[in-house]
Amino acid sequence: MSGARTTRRGRLGLHPGAWWLWAGCMAGAAIRTTNPLLLALIAAAAAFVVSTRRTSAPWSRSLIVFFRLGLVVIVVRVVLQVVFGNRLPGHVLFTLPHVPLPSWARGVSIGGPVTFEAVLQAAVEGLRLAVVLICFGAANSLASPYRLLRCLPAVLYEAGVAVTVSLAFAPEVVMAIGNVRDARRLRGRPTRGVAGLRGMAIPVLEAALDRSLQLASSMDARGYGRRVTLARNTRRMASGSSAAGLLLVMAGVYGILDVGSLPVGGIPFLAVGAVLVGAGMAVGGRRTERTRYRPDVWRGPEWAVTASGAAVLASFIAASVLGVQGMQLQIYPLHVPLLPLLPTAGILVGLLPAAVAPAPGGRSGTGGPGPLEPSESVAVEPAEAALT
Repeated sequence: MSGARTTRRGRLGLHPGAWWLWAGCMAGAAIRTTNPLLLALIAAAAAFVVSTRRTSAPWSRSLIVFFRLGLVVIVVRVVLQVVFGNRLPGHVLFTLPHVPLPSWARGVSIGGPVTFEAVLQAAVEGLRLAVVLICFGAANSLASPYRLLRCLPAVLYEAGVAVTVSLAFAPEVVMAIGNVRDARRLRGRPTRGVAGLRGMAIPVLEAALDRSLQLASSMDARGYGRRVTLARNTRRMASGSSAAGLLLVMAGVYGILDVGSLPVGGIPFLAVGAVLVGAGMAVGGRRTERTRYRPDVWRGPEWAVTASGAAVLASFIAASVLGVQGMQLQIYPLHVPLLPLLPTAGILVGLLPAAVAPAPGGRSGTGGPGPLEPSESVAVEPAEAALT
């Protein structure tokens, strides 16, 4: 029994929540620095973990999209600084035609001298945002969205199913169009132009209708929409606790990311908010009777991956509190960025998932992507899988 459980665990991989927590901590660490060396190390660490622990599922290839999006962010940030940014002193690269603006538009300018320091500062700020996007792209590449939605609390059950159906819609339509096009091509019928569209529309709509009926019967068989009556005061307490907790969590995250914005820091707000949100979800989840077939468990590898991400974030917070040199890029006067030891060691700890996370496909070691698990294929019933 234990061998079968281990094989299934290797096939499914790590709990998706652990990947998102790890990626969130890596992104939080990236926000706390403007050192391009540290930002590059964070992006490299995320890419390395993805290369060793991704599967062959369609979403596992999304990291390259986030890399490209990050490059676009950097370019857009630099262009905005060159055209509309505040004119900072320094070494002038070139001068754009200046358009005078009224006094109430202070801080914004159109044209004028463009300095190397201003371009560098804009590029570093864009790089920081790009690395944050890359971290979340790593989570998208490593965690199955369908498994993540199955792990949602019971209070978010219906919303999770709706999101799952939405995620599955586009791949299924593309597959249906491809199947109909192949069938018409084999029969020698047109597949392009108005004639092809007219001949393909009805079969695609018919397939969508059949799919909807199958999904409806599957949802009905699984008891979708069952409710348990709760007292009005209990419902109000759950809603109020969740709303207050979310506000405190937002304040706590803001306090952590922006040092000094809150008198006592963001961690107390974040802790109290998390407790309130958890209590609200626990009480509100009683309204939905839900069972899980083979639920995702949280074991040692999940704790190790989460702890590695937390260690990265903790090292950056500690370096900021201790005033370690090199956390922020010094532009005035311009210096070559240093590589501080404490956050660098934290980033090395962030590579731990490449060694402790279960290898995809049940393999050992840190090889490439493993075979595609049936429940991760878009051709299988992903929306129905989320109902279990």
